[in-house]
Amino acid sequence: MTTPEPATVPAQGREKKGLGKLLSRAKTVFKKPDGRSRRASTMQGASTAQPTSAAAAPAPSAPAQQASTAPTTDVVTKEKAIPEGAVKVSRAQIQEERAKKLGARFGIEFESHEWQAPEGDVLRIDKAPRMRIHRQCHKCQSGFGAGNECPSCEHVRCKKCTRNPPKKTDAEKEAARTRKEELARQRKENAPIIPSYDYSDIHGEIIIRRPARVGNVDLVFRPPRVRIRRNCHACNTLITSGSSQPRTCDACGHKRCDDCPRQPDARKKYPYGYPHDEPGDKFVPVHRCHECRTKFPRGAADGTECSKCAHTKCTSCPRVKPKKVDPYLNPDKMQELQARLAGLKVDDL
Repeated sequence: MTTPEPATVPAQGREKKGLGKLLSRAKTVFKKPDGRSRRASTMQGASTAQPTSAAAAPAPSAPAQQASTAPTTDVVTKEKAIPEGAVKVSRAQIQEERAKKLGARFGIEFESHEWQAPEGDVLRIDKAPRMRIHRQCHKCQSGFGAGNECPSCEHVRCKKCTRNPPKKTDAEKEAARTRKEELARQRKENAPIIPSYDYSDIHGEIIIRRPARVGNVDLVFRPPRVRIRRNCHACNTLITSGSSQPRTCDACGHKRCDDCPRQPDARKKYPYGYPHDEPGDKFVPVHRCHECRTKFPRGAADGTECSKCAHTKCTSCPRVKPKKVDPYLNPDKMQELQARLAGLKVDDL
């Protein structure tokens, strides 16, 4: 009586199962490197590395060869995982930037010690903004996703499906290119005027100019001035600068004098008369002593003694020339004003 051989069939089944696992491992190695696939392959390799039975002993060379090639493939995939142009940025810096934006938006102040700073770095790549193109099915008016098949009616995207934004023709592209070139040329020609506030190398008067239109003279900035008008006190005619004789009335031939009114009036600035005016009949001049150059009171008659040298006013005492005088502060008026301000003081409450 012969005994059956139950161990032959399970051994063949186990051998086929081991070959299938080996083929699947080879497929995963030659696939495109991905983080999830690497994790799955490592987990699968760890599970297959454990000895299940003694029947796996006939083929020890294939798992050993696969185990020797696995570290090299992992190193290659790790090197390829870092894209070109990537910059390492710490997570703490990213969190700090987000906190600043939130604080500027909602008016909240964040302190660095209030949160736990994350560790590690992340990779960032600066990319130019791209235009998102949306397509719509022309049958059911549903939007397409990442694929070319409509999620509602399973219609394959065709040329009838609308595109947003629509595709530009060659003529439209050329017109847009020409418009951009023209705009760049105009911006270059009509560049904004940027003022320079560095006056260290400028000696003399600073002249501010503005380019005028074609064929005209450049505009020069000048401070505003008051237009002064003088009328003849005899005939009330305006004395212009373009008259036949300077400072002479064209109607009656009267020369401009101290009695001719001035618009606007500036007697406080010119108490001794306006420059280049002839002596008037009504205007009372001021004379000074020809010995000590002390001024006599206004309208002082001949024979008045000088307050400084006791010289009597004579015909040799000249008239004070018309000139601009700075405002004079009377000390008596200043003392009176100070006394009034002292009387307005209020005790502290």
